[in-house]
Amino acid sequence: MTHSPHTVSDVMTQTVVAVGQGARFKEIVETMQQWKVSALPVLAGEGRVVGVVSEADLLPKEEFRNADPDRLEQRQRLGDLGKAGGLTAGELMSAPALTVHADAPLAQAARTMAHKSVKRLPVVDGRGMLQGIVSRADLLKVFLRPDEDLAEEVRTEIVGQLFTGTARQIEVSAEEGVVTLRGPVRDRALLPVVARLVRAVEGVVDVTFDVHPAPATEVHTVPG
Repeated sequence: MTHSPHTVSDVMTQTVVAVGQGARFKEIVETMQQWKVSALPVLAGEGRVVGVVSEADLLPKEEFRNADPDRLEQRQRLGDLGKAGGLTAGELMSAPALTVHADAPLAQAARTMAHKSVKRLPVVDGRGMLQGIVSRADLLKVFLRPDEDLAEEVRTEIVGQLFTGTARQIEVSAEEGVVTLRGPVRDRALLPVVARLVRAVEGVVDVTFDVHPAPATEVHTVPG
């Protein structure tokens, strides 16, 4: 069984294209085109991430090429106007860079991307040195796990631990990422807990139940 990928290091891309602060505008564009990426980490020194330069950082040069913004637009778009005159990655980049550590949970990376509206995050160590990059597509890799891997993890790590009396009678299956539990359950109050735990397994899309009450345990009294 392949266990759940739990951290960014499990899904990140380790081969990363980056540029230095002194990279020129045209060099940045050429690098993006060559490697088919829309953003590049900007590095200082021996590899410390100091910013990210993206297509959005480059577009103001074209947008304001022949524009004559009024004072209100100048105040509202001050940052973009500054980037329109930028020539190097250090002048164009968005800083400080939004980054994530390799041991961060996948959910943390997903929340950062969603809340900050970014498509990827440089992965750094404790000193801010570049280790890799994680994208939205990388986070979605967890949903490519085989259904049998999902079922086996739920069967072993959840059902086997919570339903000690009837675990062997409960069938666990998965189809297209949806996990289904079938069989006898003595304590239905456990089902909400089970549902939460199953949904927390990386790669699970949803969980359904087809359960029925387990027969009461018979108690035999030995005559005295």
